[in-house]
Amino acid sequence: MLNIKAIIIDGYVDEPACFGVPPYISPYIRYIAGALRERGIPENNIHYRTIDSIRSQPEDAGKIIKSAQLVIIVAGMTVPGKYLRSTPISPGEIESIFSASKGAKILGGPIRLGFSKEGGKTATALGISSDDTLVAQADIESLVYDISKDGTTKADLQDPTHRFRTVEEIGRWGKHGAFIIKKHPDYPHVMCEMETYRGCGRKKHCSFCTEPSYGPSDYRPVNDVIEEVKELYNNGARYFRIGRQPDIMSYHAIDKGGDMPEPDPEVLRKLYKGIREVAPELKVLHMDNANPATIAAYPEKCRDILKTIVKYHTSGDIAALGMESADPAVIEANDLKVMPDQIFEVIRMINEVGGTRGNSGLQELLPGINFVHGLKGETKNTFEYNYDFLKEVLDSELLLRRINIRQVMAFPGTKMYGNDELIGKHKKLFLKHKEKVRKDIDLPMLRKVVPTGTILKDVLCEKNDGNVCFGRQLGSYPLLVGIPAKLPVNSFIDVAVTGHGHRSITGIPYPLKINTAPASLIKELPGIGKKQAVTIHSKAPFSSEAEFLKYAENNEKILQYIDLNNRQNA
Repeated sequence: MLNIKAIIIDGYVDEPACFGVPPYISPYIRYIAGALRERGIPENNIHYRTIDSIRSQPEDAGKIIKSAQLVIIVAGMTVPGKYLRSTPISPGEIESIFSASKGAKILGGPIRLGFSKEGGKTATALGISSDDTLVAQADIESLVYDISKDGTTKADLQDPTHRFRTVEEIGRWGKHGAFIIKKHPDYPHVMCEMETYRGCGRKKHCSFCTEPSYGPSDYRPVNDVIEEVKELYNNGARYFRIGRQPDIMSYHAIDKGGDMPEPDPEVLRKLYKGIREVAPELKVLHMDNANPATIAAYPEKCRDILKTIVKYHTSGDIAALGMESADPAVIEANDLKVMPDQIFEVIRMINEVGGTRGNSGLQELLPGINFVHGLKGETKNTFEYNYDFLKEVLDSELLLRRINIRQVMAFPGTKMYGNDELIGKHKKLFLKHKEKVRKDIDLPMLRKVVPTGTILKDVLCEKNDGNVCFGRQLGSYPLLVGIPAKLPVNSFIDVAVTGHGHRSITGIPYPLKINTAPASLIKELPGIGKKQAVTIHSKAPFSSEAEFLKYAENNEKILQYIDLNNRQNA
């Protein structure tokens, strides 16, 4: 057993096919921990900190960083977004952490491809280099495994050998590293991002996509994924997302020689059924990416897969579809996947299979859709194409759970790299278009997805900002809920929807304990204004419904949202 102290620092990752921003924990972290354990390093010597926890408790982390023989940072945002309570690591913080360490240092994850703060800006290399630092040019978990073979020294880092890990290795490391989730600051409310495979099976790749950098599709055996879920479940995990793959429909798909491999519905049935058997009391089982071109090419097989997902998952699930553009010229110039009429039918199919409202309060499974701007062939007309497509979906009474609009981030090795003038050409038009979609599409769509009065189950209160508590259901692309009162964080409540923003909702605890509720919550009740809320608050407590209704203008509809007996929220 090696007498090495190691610290894994989670700088967070956000890729098209992998997410690792709290409350999510990425596979990278678990694989690295598993690789260290397989090398004989005991669990107590493997430390884990998120960058946010280092910021809040720098002295605690600083002591470990200074004494560790191995300091590992995982980071990289290839599709950066906005995050509720987490901020990804910066290059300056990476330098600062490594400067404080006297041991060997390894940096890896998608940051190996380059760094940029936001979409619309070309990613550049970090330029970190020193005698005792390595930037993993392939998989950081395999590099950690290789250099810790006989004990880690600075001399080990002189070997430039890098390699990608094998599916057999991560089958072992995923199970060995499951213990690390207990060290996550959100544990046990941590979402485990599960990998089924990496690499894109298409013959032609989208001009901006970084997934081909992982090579051809390397499908994990179904039993390996199930066994990893089992080990995570035994370590307290209850929240899972099958998100680390470019297309869930193509898991173990059969190469027929064309651009799109043929899906195998039985494989997905075995996977989902197996997960449910080893994790019977799981609370969330969601998915992420689904290639709309696969669904369009093999509609019946994919409909079968969608039915399997709805049978075994938990509601509130989202199939994120990479449409990228509705402009035929952009689609052709960037080797995109699917034409607008095809994806419209894909959206219709997902609505048909998953549109029923489930136990969470949300629909079982709805499509999400991704647009990318700044691509080759883009003109001012591109924005009209994209808007008109979304308007047609809205007018057709089909539901979209998420509309993601971003500017491309170009990385070395992609066809978009070196086309900076395209990325910034329509910046102002992009911002105007995005705001128009938020107002004209997102807002009315959200009102259809979660009408006023909808009860959302198990909303996790995550952050108090002034007199507003922000919370979300744990899951795939969860809705942001603003609750106009300070509430205990890290607690779950049910929420009744009372209002809508462009991409978020307002809600109140359900049922609302009217005899102790502040006026800020009472005024959110249907038909109750600010002045009336103050009156109701001043007259509380009420001993009966009749007494309460005197001050609620006899609005009996309100009774379904309140609790006069001061029972605890469900």
